[in-house]
Amino acid sequence: MTASRLSFQLSGQRALVTGSASGIGLATASLLARSGARVAMNDLAEERLQHEVALLQSEGLEVVALPGDLSQSVMATQVALSAAERFGGLDYLINNAGAPLTRTPIPPADLDRLTDDFWDRILRINLLSAFWMTQALSSVLLESQGCVVNTVSEAAFGGGASSTAYATAKAGLAGLTRELARGLAPKVRVNGIAPGLVNSPWECSFGDTEAYAKQHVPLARVGQPGDYAEVIAYLCAGATYITGEVILVNGGSQL
Repeated sequence: MTASRLSFQLSGQRALVTGSASGIGLATASLLARSGARVAMNDLAEERLQHEVALLQSEGLEVVALPGDLSQSVMATQVALSAAERFGGLDYLINNAGAPLTRTPIPPADLDRLTDDFWDRILRINLLSAFWMTQALSSVLLESQGCVVNTVSEAAFGGGASSTAYATAKAGLAGLTRELARGLAPKVRVNGIAPGLVNSPWECSFGDTEAYAKQHVPLARVGQPGDYAEVIAYLCAGATYITGEVILVNGGSQL
């Protein structure tokens, strides 16, 4: 893997990254903080979140923990407003929180496992949380002329996800990204990334992803959290004429 040559100068910028106790969210929060931004980190896994925040703080980075369950609109709003209050505003909102809610993929033909409760929980955390967070922070982001980046999924464009419900929620998030870009223009940009395979502690196991990637992904490897964080940071720090787009970041797996 070729090392990144990108660097970002984000001194004075303020960010909130959800789902940031591990994986893409943690890599993104770390990259933004190391680039000079003040970062609020949110996750449902409070103990793990506090541990990661403490490690980053020990390096002298300006990060704070804001644990909370974003699948509940009241809590999502509370976390969002707490971040804005803590920093006196906000420049970047990274809606990364998401979960498959299954340890093994649910086959598309197995409709009986897609219960009302499963659908409700999937939609709340993978789709509605991004709306609630953006809604709560819309005035703050308009004031700072900031940006929003949503973590979608390549499953939104081609299936093959942990479940039909998850793929549908992420397709909805891609649509929400476009509509929020319309609604918050011209002052706020709203974009997304659609990750492919990720080397992270994901709840749902897809088997030997490294072997799969070597055979089916043109770049012949599984994506690392930093690969995705780099694109998110670019959409925050630059890309000033891009909005309403969801960028596939998957090593070419859908070519």
